[in-house]
Amino acid sequence: MFSSLSPKALARSSAAHPRRVIGLWIGAFIVAMFVIATLLSGVLSPQQSFVNTPESQRAANQIEAITGSADSTVEQVVLQTANGTFADAGPRAQADTLTAELQALGPAVVARVTSPPLISKDGATAVVPITMAGSLNDARDNIGKVLDTALAKNGTDGLTVHVTGLASIDNGVNKVAEQDLKTGETFGILLALIILLLVFGAVVSALLPIILAVVAIVVALALTALVGQLGDLSFFVTNMITMMGLAVGIDYALFIVSRYREERAEGIERLAAIERAGDTSSRAVFFSGLTVVVALAGLLIVPMSVFVSLAVGAILVVLAAIAAALTLLPALLSVLGDRIDAGRVSRLVPKRLRREGGGGFWSRVAGWVMRRPVASLIVSAGLLIVLSIPYWGINTGASGVDSLPPSLQARQGYDILQKEFSVGNVAPARIPITGDPSSAANTAEIARITSAVAGDPVLGIPALEAGASAKGGVLSIPVNADSTSSDATGAVGRLRAVTELPVGGAAAQNLDYFDIADRYLPIVVAIVLTLSFLILLLAFRSIVVPLVAIVLNLLSVGAAFGLMTLVSQNGVGADIFGFQQVDTVEAWIPIFLFAVLFGLSMDYHVFLLSRIRERYLKTGSNVESITYGISSSGRLITGAALIMVAVFGGFAAGQLVMFQQMGFGLGVAVLLDATLVRGVLLPATMRLLGDWNWHLPKSLDWLPHVSIEGPAPAAEGAPAAAS
Repeated sequence: MFSSLSPKALARSSAAHPRRVIGLWIGAFIVAMFVIATLLSGVLSPQQSFVNTPESQRAANQIEAITGSADSTVEQVVLQTANGTFADAGPRAQADTLTAELQALGPAVVARVTSPPLISKDGATAVVPITMAGSLNDARDNIGKVLDTALAKNGTDGLTVHVTGLASIDNGVNKVAEQDLKTGETFGILLALIILLLVFGAVVSALLPIILAVVAIVVALALTALVGQLGDLSFFVTNMITMMGLAVGIDYALFIVSRYREERAEGIERLAAIERAGDTSSRAVFFSGLTVVVALAGLLIVPMSVFVSLAVGAILVVLAAIAAALTLLPALLSVLGDRIDAGRVSRLVPKRLRREGGGGFWSRVAGWVMRRPVASLIVSAGLLIVLSIPYWGINTGASGVDSLPPSLQARQGYDILQKEFSVGNVAPARIPITGDPSSAANTAEIARITSAVAGDPVLGIPALEAGASAKGGVLSIPVNADSTSSDATGAVGRLRAVTELPVGGAAAQNLDYFDIADRYLPIVVAIVLTLSFLILLLAFRSIVVPLVAIVLNLLSVGAAFGLMTLVSQNGVGADIFGFQQVDTVEAWIPIFLFAVLFGLSMDYHVFLLSRIRERYLKTGSNVESITYGISSSGRLITGAALIMVAVFGGFAAGQLVMFQQMGFGLGVAVLLDATLVRGVLLPATMRLLGDWNWHLPKSLDWLPHVSIEGPAPAAEGAPAAAS
């Protein structure tokens, strides 16, 4: 059963019936585009929800039972006049007119508009609070109507208008995220194409990996839309699918196309070359992709929608990339044949970059490492350890409104509100009061909370929200700080300490989110390490290979975390990269980056080890096998890594801090991993271990034989494995 679905069999079957396979993929692509157009937007949400029920979720559930909605979103329309003050007839009439127009949007959009507006001490600024109808998701759906109505008055007769609040800020962030996505796609694809042209020296060969990546992305987006019918997914899943799809889709095709061209260069017939590439590089792609999926699967246990969404999207696009590489690519190679080398640009490519086989830079590096393995090990490992040191001072949390682009109108409105009034009602803490709020018990509890927060530097005066009844009500406590800040989460912690009632609201949700991220990081790490160990144990039938891989990957991930902390949080070199220096690293970044980086590191590890193992089975020589593997694969792995760095760098070039941190962390890790770790540290370690690299205890002889590089006849007297 497995043999009929093996990479070799899939390559042979796809190459034998190319038009049928290509036709099926074209059909799948068309269907995927239809699914994306009709379903995808309806399953994406900026709101982050909990899979379990921390205190903020319990508060939301109780509030929903009392009021019919878990949220109460208040948007602030901030008005400034250049013609006197809002006590004057003209500016006041402008404010009243806008208030009436906002109220006219109807109860399906706006539940209540506060009138008269609040006016600043100098009279030049006014605020019209708007209570949006329905839940926060409803507010996000309807905020466009409020923005259109309010911002239409901006710049008329000396009036400046801004709208700020949770819904309008999310609206702005989503637009910036879409711009960052376009930037990342354009930047990544263009640089990837240039690198592929340098690697292959031919236009057609360079375009094939990009075509496969695009197909994988479209199919994964459609699958995500279908999975989203089970529950809303994070809006940022589209960014994740595009980024991961470009990175792994291009790399997988690069490995296979390179092996096919290598076989053809040796005079092997076209279909046989495709089959051989399927039996070698396609196997490596399958297992390396499997390790990425296994690593990402660790994120599925984290009980927050952002982690589940990003994991689902990344897993689906990796699976789609594997499927396209194992079936569509052999079919395309069969149709193209030697026309894959059409559009030669060899004259533009330096000779040293056109070498297909060994020799060159990586051959010299391999020779140097083989002669000085101890020095190579100490220097490379020491450097990675030093680079990881800043990570131990990392502060995790979330970047607030002040990290958003200054051009964002919602941020501008927030800054004005903070300066002239208070941001306390943008994201207040909310406490459900079950039963008649005027009862003796509830009155006493409200009084106790009011007394406890009196004089608090962040918390304002508690007040019952409108709509309280005998069924219950909601006690709202202004939080005069950005809901993502330590001031806000610290204030929620103090509030929770003085009441047994559950405390909800945006700051409370962030506090629970940060706590979950911290608690689940070691759990995810343990799961990813365990599953990766088992996959590599089965793939290479060696207990040493997975142990070495885990140690090396931890070193490269640690170095990447350290550099990310140093640049983004500490600000060292942030200006050079065009990054914004912030006080915190996004709480989801360490968990997500660990899973992704561990999986991507395994990509290069599996591919390189498969070439070394293939040679070892033929020669039985440890040193010669390592040298051959580095010499023959180093250039290709470097090219693949540079493609990933280009893709991740494109996303790091965006305006949102979270994408800057994610893109930079991924790019640095891949670059270190493909050069220092795979080019120096791994061969030095394998040189010192010798035949012990392939050691499998006799107690594990029962493990199935799963060959990554396909069956390779051993030379006479060469051991299949040390035991």
